[in-house]
Amino acid sequence: MHSPTWTFLDGTWHEGNVPMMGVRTHGAWMASSVFDGARAFEGVTPDLDLHCRRINASAEAFGLDPVVPAETWAELARAGVARFGATPALYIRPMYWAEGGYGGGVLFDPATTRWCLSVYEAPMPRPAGLAITLSPFRRPTPETAPVEAKAGCLYPNGARALAEAKRRGFDNCVMRDGLGHVAELANANLFTVKDGTVFTPAPNGTFLAGITRARVIGLLRGAGLTVVEATMDYADVAAADEVFTSGNFSKVVPVTRVDDRMLQPGPVAARARQLYWDFAHA
Repeated sequence: MHSPTWTFLDGTWHEGNVPMMGVRTHGAWMASSVFDGARAFEGVTPDLDLHCRRINASAEAFGLDPVVPAETWAELARAGVARFGATPALYIRPMYWAEGGYGGGVLFDPATTRWCLSVYEAPMPRPAGLAITLSPFRRPTPETAPVEAKAGCLYPNGARALAEAKRRGFDNCVMRDGLGHVAELANANLFTVKDGTVFTPAPNGTFLAGITRARVIGLLRGAGLTVVEATMDYADVAAADEVFTSGNFSKVVPVTRVDDRMLQPGPVAARARQLYWDFAHA
């Protein structure tokens, strides 16, 4: 069962998990789709404008036709949120996909780009702490996958990394790039703290440097903390004083176990989360 959902598709709002693709839809068959995710919670929609711009940037990077202006995405998102009345925690997901391909084959036709926007209830996870480990799976490089887009085809790799980590008793996992350096977690960006300095992997074209990540970096620096974007190895994560994550779905969450090493939720992670909440409600 899906949580309560409203979707804007083909010019009108539909309630529930509305069908939107057929068996020959290129987006379903050949994964020619991009999406984005924003949040509504406690009456606020932080950085909604940035998410609405990024869905169009992803479409352009992927080769789809970004037919919906960012301002229209934002207007529809606010209209969708309003349908939930008291505004529980919601996920806002704009999406583009190709309906058809040339000759029915692998190459999709940008002129067949379709789109929808769905808004659905998604409780904000409690920041109780995550257990993480090192994944054997790695992030692709720009010449092997469309990593500059938030594309649906990139997520099965993260899903198999998560599944493998969960089989070993962990909540999430660190994924490396092709050179063996830390890129991100399977579904979130990563921060560490050592001797009061905050570190996060430098964007190198193998992972999406997220909107929430950028916001957290700016807020921490504005609060006087030193944040360094650096080339990092797994040993840096394993030896950190604090580890925490950022991402649109959960915002800021501390890591409380790295392999067999237990960590306490640290003051920098708590500060980052509070700074984000203060920003969101400002």
